[in-house]
Amino acid sequence: MTESIKSGYKGAVFCAILAAALFALSTPFSKLFLNDVPPMMMAAFLYLGAGIGMIFIWILKKVFRTQTKEMHLSKKDMPYVLAMIFLDIAAPISLMLGLTMTTASNASLLNNFEIVATSVIALMIFKEVISKRLWFAILLVTAASILLSVEDFSTITFSVGSFFVIAACIFWGFENNCTKMISGKDPLEIVLIKGIFSGLGALAIALFAGEAMPQLIFCILVLILGFVSYGLSIFFYVYAQRSLGAAKTSTYYAVAPFLGVGFSLIIFRELPSLVFIIALVIMTAGVYFASSGVKQAEK
Repeated sequence: MTESIKSGYKGAVFCAILAAALFALSTPFSKLFLNDVPPMMMAAFLYLGAGIGMIFIWILKKVFRTQTKEMHLSKKDMPYVLAMIFLDIAAPISLMLGLTMTTASNASLLNNFEIVATSVIALMIFKEVISKRLWFAILLVTAASILLSVEDFSTITFSVGSFFVIAACIFWGFENNCTKMISGKDPLEIVLIKGIFSGLGALAIALFAGEAMPQLIFCILVLILGFVSYGLSIFFYVYAQRSLGAAKTSTYYAVAPFLGVGFSLIIFRELPSLVFIIALVIMTAGVYFASSGVKQAEK
């Protein structure tokens, strides 16, 4: 392997891990801001932050003439684009509602259920092949998610907050499959459309539901968080994917929920329960088999 190839590979790995770290910030910091920002407003401003941020990146690329030739979205892509926008309204609203009822660390770890949702939807609707390893990973992640969702083991009552987080993962699972269908098009254009239209849709729902507009300072802070944890995360993920391929990028990106757990435990000084630790071990094994299962399928 030549030095230039090695350097490019390392750069792509760095982009993938950076994308994971940036996305991991979203759950604990959203939980912090939910004290002052209603959940649906939070979802709206997170996505608007991603979209507005991408506009600035597009302007910078124009100014410094660093734009690469990309394929634009066409009328053929519209069904997937519209589905993507709808799902990107539903998913963050569900996640924010879940965050009001569960801990940030619990929500971060449950985000791994997106692997299950994406894989099962890919199998059932898009007829993709799932390897044995990936099936085993799905079972492990599902088992860990059930553990995290039980609020009281003496009466087997389930946490409503956890169900909202799992619902968000299912919405994002559908969205991942829709986005995959248009992944050959300009990534900047895709993220910009996702951010602006999903953000405006969530904002309309928040206003219709009677949520109050947050103070200007919190609007700005959430917009910045959305740009960093959603916009830049997707931006770096796409660039990593182009060099590493889908399987390797997803392997590195799989650290995001675990980084989210770490950030949450530090920020909120939460002491993990025994059930949480057991679920963490099972989830880690599940993510490992998921990553190797995707690689196996790609070969």
